[in-house]
Amino acid sequence: MELMKDLWLRVTQQKKTIVLPEGEEERTIEAAAIILKNNLASIILIGDEEIIRDKALKLDVNIDKSTIINPLISDKRNFYAEKLYELRKAKGMTIEIAKKLVLNNIYFGVMMLKLGDADGLVAGAVNSTSDLLRAGLQIIKTAPGTSLVSSYFLMIVPNCKYGSEGVFLFADCGLIINPNASELALISLQTAETARKLFNLDPKIALLSFLTKGSAEHELINKVREALSIAKTVAPSLKIDGELQLDAAIVPSIANKKAPNSKVAGDANVLIFPDLNSGNIGYKLVERLAKAQAIGPLCQGFSKPINDLSRGCSVDDIVKSVVITAIQAQTDN
Repeated sequence: MELMKDLWLRVTQQKKTIVLPEGEEERTIEAAAIILKNNLASIILIGDEEIIRDKALKLDVNIDKSTIINPLISDKRNFYAEKLYELRKAKGMTIEIAKKLVLNNIYFGVMMLKLGDADGLVAGAVNSTSDLLRAGLQIIKTAPGTSLVSSYFLMIVPNCKYGSEGVFLFADCGLIINPNASELALISLQTAETARKLFNLDPKIALLSFLTKGSAEHELINKVREALSIAKTVAPSLKIDGELQLDAAIVPSIANKKAPNSKVAGDANVLIFPDLNSGNIGYKLVERLAKAQAIGPLCQGFSKPINDLSRGCSVDDIVKSVVITAIQAQTDN
């Protein structure tokens, strides 16, 4: 499945504005040039304009169509500070602290998103996940009807007959360390919605475990079973099953033996891991050994599109994250 080509086509049909708070970072500058050249999104780079343009010149890339904003001299910094103070004063925010925070590129970018001056935000090449999520949760907050921000990876496995022609969503592999049953159910529901809205996939969700369908009893299985029960109660029509071992989840011949009555086993394209240990290990194994594209971690659950990057990300990773963030912004309308 040429999923990324489809996403590139979709994203050009309704162009969105994405803010990149780490505008002085070289990979970010290169990614911005690619995005602008291909007309994938309008780009706002946050940082010192002289530094950004000097680096673009040295990298021999064209970012002339970008907007560059320096929070230190922006005419909106006081306006953003006042709005931040209004948002957070009940939590102890003072106007002095707000004025200081909006000089931080991440907070400035998140305020742009909050107030409609951008449609999405991508960061994390320099800043930690905790720095980005802290600003996001304080200002953007979670979407209506959810209390959790989780993450997923879009996995595109070459020459693979499993999943949706080699396309999978893995969750949560980046944020929630040890989700309880309710959180695991919510991650499943969020990822199903992501699969439908962003990638036009019919989600078939496997709650993964080291056992399949009562083949043995263990306390670690109880959480998975409870999560399944919660998810089915909330969304009775959802195609979801567990507990399933990985091979039973994606290999039809194994599924026929281990879970013959399952409507998901052998055909799953959304894999929900029981904890961050298994999720992080799982996506990296597939990425390295199967030479898969692992795009993410991408966030779900914010009221507006915010996406994190690995600090080891490539230019291509940033481009793909911006494309998906723009698709999120389209579907949120």
